[in-house]
Amino acid sequence: MGARAKAIEGELLAFSATFPGAAIETPWDNSVVKVRGKVFVFFGGAAGPKDALSMTVKLPISAEMALTLPGVEPAGYGLGRSGWVSLRQANAGLIDVRTCKGWIAQSYRAVAPRKLGALVGDFGPRG
Repeated sequence: MGARAKAIEGELLAFSATFPGAAIETPWDNSVVKVRGKVFVFFGGAAGPKDALSMTVKLPISAEMALTLPGVEPAGYGLGRSGWVSLRQANAGLIDVRTCKGWIAQSYRAVAPRKLGALVGDFGPRG
């Protein structure tokens, strides 16, 4: 079950890379996706749980709702106060990929310059 959750993390990382101006970096064995030098999603990568999805996003609109879901908590390092949430889930059956993609899109729009943010809908790049 856990291997599938980690595979979903890879799928979401690839999805994040499709956003306008997105660039993947791998500091400290984590994977982050940035737009114009600003991170809009963190993934556990090699440093994350071996068999679990680990993702952190900025949710200015839906953080409160997201925090009611299993495996979701305020992000560490004080980021939770700014609407960042972390999802850690080993049970692939509890991962709603469409919701995760929506969170990534929301985080992108929160971080990206307005012109780039306008190119993204609720579930990813328009096109």
